[in-house]
Order: sequence, then C-alpha cells, then structure tokens
Amino acid sequence: MSERMTLNISGRREASLVNSSLQCDNNMTAWDESMEKMYTYFYLLLFIPGLLLNTIALWVLCRHIRKKTKAVIFMINLAMADLAHILSLPLRIYYYFTHTWPFGRGVCLFCFYLKYLNMYAAIVFLVCISVQRCAFLLNPFLVRRWRRRYDLSISIVVWVVVSLACSPFILMRSSDSSNTTSMSPSSVSSTKAECFKDLPMRPLSYSVMITMIVLAELFGFFIPLACIGFSSACIALSLIQRQTKDQDNSTTPNSSAHSRVQSVTSNCQADKYQEKQKNGEKTRALRMVLSCSALFLFCFAPYHLNFIFYMMVMQKKVSHCGTTWVVLHFHPVSLCMASLSCCLNPLLYYFLTAEFRSHLTIRTSSFSSSLLSSPINSPKPRPAQQRLVSMESSYSDRE
Repeated sequence: MSERMTLNISGRREASLVNSSLQCDNNMTAWDESMEKMYTYFYLLLFIPGLLLNTIALWVLCRHIRKKTKAVIFMINLAMADLAHILSLPLRIYYYFTHTWPFGRGVCLFCFYLKYLNMYAAIVFLVCISVQRCAFLLNPFLVRRWRRRYDLSISIVVWVVVSLACSPFILMRSSDSSNTTSMSPSSVSSTKAECFKDLPMRPLSYSVMITMIVLAELFGFFIPLACIGFSSACIALSLIQRQTKDQDNSTTPNSSAHSRVQSVTSNCQADKYQEKQKNGEKTRALRMVLSCSALFLFCFAPYHLNFIFYMMVMQKKVSHCGTTWVVLHFHPVSLCMASLSCCLNPLLYYFLTAEFRSHLTIRTSSFSSSLLSSPINSPKPRPAQQRLVSMESSYSDRE
C-alpha cells in the first residue's frame, strides 16, 4: 500500500514537472514572436535617426573642427563604430520581418559581430574621452606636450584589442546543430537558415563559461565604470577645492589695504577672469564626464547585469522556469538599450562640445538661408558670420 502511494506521489510530481515545462515552453514561444516584432519596430525607429546623426557628426568632426585634440579623435572613432552598427540594421530588419536569411552564414556572423564590436568600442572610447578630459584638466601642461598621433595610436590599439576580445561572441556560435544549445522555439522547430537571436550556441564547460563571464564583466563593465567614476570624482574634487580657495581668498581681511590698493585695482579684472575661466573649464569637463557616465550606465549597465544570468540560462546551468522567463525576456530589452547609444552619442558631441555646436549651428543656418533667400537679394560676403566662427573656435580652444 505504501509503495503504491509513493508511486502515485512520484507520478504526480513528474506530471506536474512536465506540465510546468510545457507551460514555460508555451510562454517562451509567445514571447519569441513578440520579440521579433519588437526588434523590427525598434531597429526601424533607430535606423534613420542614427544614420543622420552619426553621418552629420562625422562630417562636422572631420571637416570643420580644426583642433584634433581634446578627445575629438576619440569622438570620430566612436561615431565610426556607431555608424558601422547602424549600417547593419537593414539586414536585421529584413530577417526579423521575413524570417529568412538568404545572405549566407558569413554575413550573418559579421553583422552579429558588429553589434558587440560597437558596444565594447563605444564603452572603451567613452572611457578614453572621460580620462583624457580629466588628465588635461588636472595637468594643463600635458595639453601642450600632447600630440594628435598619440590619440591615433590609442585608437588603433583600442580597435585591435576590442576586435580580438569580441571574437568569442561569434566563436561560440556553432554550425553543428547536433551539438548546440538554444532557447528559441523557432530555432528548434524550423529548418530554415537562422541568424541573430536564433543562432544556436555552442555548449561550454563550466570553467570556460565562468572565465568568459568574469572577463566580460570585469573588462567590459566594472573597470570602465571605475575609470569614468574616478575621473568624475577627481574633476568634482578639484572644482570644490577651487571654489573653497576662492571663498577663502575673498573672506581674508586686508591688513595693508592702503598700500596694496594700486596692485589690486590693476590685477583684479585679470585675476577674476582667469579664475572664472578655470572654474568654467572644470565645470564643462565635469559635465562631459558625468554625461559619459550617465550614458554608460543607462545603455550598457542593464546588458552586463543580465549577461551573467543569460549565459547560465543559455548553457542550461539554470533551469528554473521563472528565472529563465525573466532573463530571456529582459535580454532583448537590454540589447535595444545598448543599441540606443548610437543615437545618444551624437547628442553628447553636440551639447558638450562648443566648437561642434557652433559649426553645426552656423552651417545649418547658412544652408537654410541659402535655400530661402534669392540669388539677387542674398549678400555674398558674410563677415559677421565668419567672425562668429572664429570667436567660437577660439573659445573652444580655451576650454
């Protein structure tokens, strides 16, 4: 009797496990269909603004900014990385809209690789912008000794290192369907050519999986976050110390005011201008570094926080239905947030670089005025506009 009851209980448990597994698979099938629609609509909305913003950014940064220091080289490389990912979006849209891939596996893996190359190149170049702004501000003599070839050499090293570091993302995508793991229902039930989210993943050993997670999280998220945070703290501390020093100097009593009145009146305006200029430079640098950190956290933190659990779920180290559901539902959202940096980075150039903003505003206004005005009435020389360009350029050189 007891053996029969034990068999009944075990049978009920197995039946409940089977039912929960079927329910989880059904939920994932419904989400897989909605995920394809989300990718399609999101990439459609991202393509046109991203293409226009990054093309204009490259045009302004390469042609109209004379001084190729102060992170301009890094901004150019960042815009190139964003534009490369943007140009691959039409192929992604085609796949998610038609559910077919006639372009071959090599093109698929290359577009898949560009996604991660763009993300980690953007992370490293944001770090370079923040660290360079901090170093130039805290050590002004470094600006005079710095050469453009240094930025070019750093950019080449960044591209080589990031390209090699992102190679595991395509190496672990196997072409052998009998020795792969996939959580996508469409990849299991379909024999069509698969790409992007439907690419099967090569099974990894536990040690290889842990090593990959640790390296990706450490060098792709925590160390860049520490660098950007340290730069922000250094600039903020320097600005606070400068303001405290100014307040102390303003409240110090003048014991020999009568003897120093002539020197104070002669140097007062120059000293105030220099102090105001230094504080303004530090405030602008702090604003840029804080904007880089905010963009970094908003676009890339969600993906890296979810990446640990995503790898465990894809390698079937975690089989709990609720955890799997949450992780696989959040993964495409985090990827979309990372792709959103392609549109946010050009806004960073515009609002935080005075020369970029001035040149873009003047070129836009001159283009619109040339379209609206007739050839007879429009004056040929524009001395005021040329003076404004030179004033803005000299102002940005002093930043």
